[in-house]
Amino acid sequence: MLKLLALGLSLLISHAQAAPDINGIWVNRALIDAAAQGGPLNTAGAHLEWEIDTRNAMARVSNGFETGEGQLRQTSPDTWTVDYDGHSINTLRLEGEQLIQLAQAHTPQQTFHRPIEVPTAGAKWGSTFRKALNTAYLGGQWRITQGPGTGDALVFTADGRVSGLPDTVSYELCLDGDCASQGAGHDTMYLSTEAQGDTWIFVRKGKQLEIFQAVNTAQADEVPQLTPGPRQWLLEKQ
Repeated sequence: MLKLLALGLSLLISHAQAAPDINGIWVNRALIDAAAQGGPLNTAGAHLEWEIDTRNAMARVSNGFETGEGQLRQTSPDTWTVDYDGHSINTLRLEGEQLIQLAQAHTPQQTFHRPIEVPTAGAKWGSTFRKALNTAYLGGQWRITQGPGTGDALVFTADGRVSGLPDTVSYELCLDGDCASQGAGHDTMYLSTEAQGDTWIFVRKGKQLEIFQAVNTAQADEVPQLTPGPRQWLLEKQ
């Protein structure tokens, strides 16, 4: 009898340990891995990061320029829905170590993983994906091969700081939203000093990064449309 009770308890513990847990932050690692190859960014229109709060049955998702928050409901042992006040629903499924956002009429299936770096407590929402992307895309040491500061080394940090680029202390890659539409198909970044900044167009080709002045071709009363102007810098990854 005691052996049967012990076996039953062991099975219950094993089942409890195997219960799926999606609580916490998940990032779109496929976009990060693609960026690491050194080509154009391709983040517009995609969901970048999920934050799941199973205790309060809530979930938040970021697409690069805005966030959505919905009610989390488990519909099967490995499947959950996120309901945005009845306006729309996302369906999430846990498959091994992957959180799958199932495809919808106008949205393809997307896959999310736990971040490699442990998220910073109290960090700004959406910063986990952005930091991972910054590291994959611009991490390491670069050198200015043409433009102001030629020959100088520079470093882009994960948290959006840059050292070695003349008159610049911070940067922000455009991931989606107005900056993407205004870029008219070109990748853009915002470079700034402590007091002011401006939008620049960039082209990434392997170990080379070209940064161009952004010329607005729209009229004063129109939405800005940016096109590459004179090249300001040519950077090479070391």
